[in-house]
Amino acid sequence: MLTVRVTSDGLRLVSGDAVELDVRVARLGSRALARLIDLAMQLVLAVLVLLLTGILRAAIGAHDDAALDAALLVVDAVLVLVGYPVFLESVTRGRTVGKLALGLRVIRDDGGPVRFRHALTRALIGIAIEFPALGMVVLPPLGWLVCLWTMLVNPQGKRLGDLAAGTVVIHDRTPESWGWVPAMPPYLAGWAALLDLTGLDDDLALSVRHYLARNRQLREPARTRLGYALATEVAATTTPPPPPGTPGWAYLAAVLAERNRRAARQLALARVATDRVWPQLRAETDRPAPLGLPGGAWPAVPLRANGSAPAPR
Repeated sequence: MLTVRVTSDGLRLVSGDAVELDVRVARLGSRALARLIDLAMQLVLAVLVLLLTGILRAAIGAHDDAALDAALLVVDAVLVLVGYPVFLESVTRGRTVGKLALGLRVIRDDGGPVRFRHALTRALIGIAIEFPALGMVVLPPLGWLVCLWTMLVNPQGKRLGDLAAGTVVIHDRTPESWGWVPAMPPYLAGWAALLDLTGLDDDLALSVRHYLARNRQLREPARTRLGYALATEVAATTTPPPPPGTPGWAYLAAVLAERNRRAARQLALARVATDRVWPQLRAETDRPAPLGLPGGAWPAVPLRANGSAPAPR
């Protein structure tokens, strides 16, 4: 699950293991410029669709059919206004031409890629509320004002379509990366393996990570004072205490390195368990049903903790 954290550089997304991801929430300026590029692309698409529609009408010999003209106009509008963003965001996982040019991407609130239903919800809300029919005089300015106000007030810069679909627009390209993890001091590896890290929350771990990454840019005595304060907070939430004479920077680096090692180990174990259980589940699902039982009604097979099935008796 991704959460939003306020930093000195703005709003950033932070993962559950306190790693600040290399993404930033897109604000009004970049999104408006991307929208203008998409409008230009939609205008080109509308011209092409109208040309194809004219060729189709000439081919079937319908020149003065008002009902057909109205139906084709509705189809053309749906293809341009709804089909363009829905198709591109579904196929490219959250990108349109404008977002690609500006380095933006639409993702779900949990950090996953958007799907067809998210793209469709965003497009329909945009057409119905934020950018209503152009033939109306009052609704378009009102919809634009509501959209701008929502994006300015919302902490994540969301518009109404994002709120309804559960999505957020982020910068897909950023100038800096926060994937750095401190190395484990060799003489503290044995002690760190016994650490109880259940009390160390994500915010404190992220603060320690930032301090270790930037401590050379800090001047004394601010660097020593901040490091001592962070070491005191970490020591209050972890056990056992570090060996006597351990430098503060080494203590903090060992704690974060051990935290990252355990998170990576849990992820590896989860993947191994999935690889073991999934083939067995697939085999049970694909096996033909025995006589006397309806299709697929095989009895449940209990699995051990390691993912293997017990031997038959």
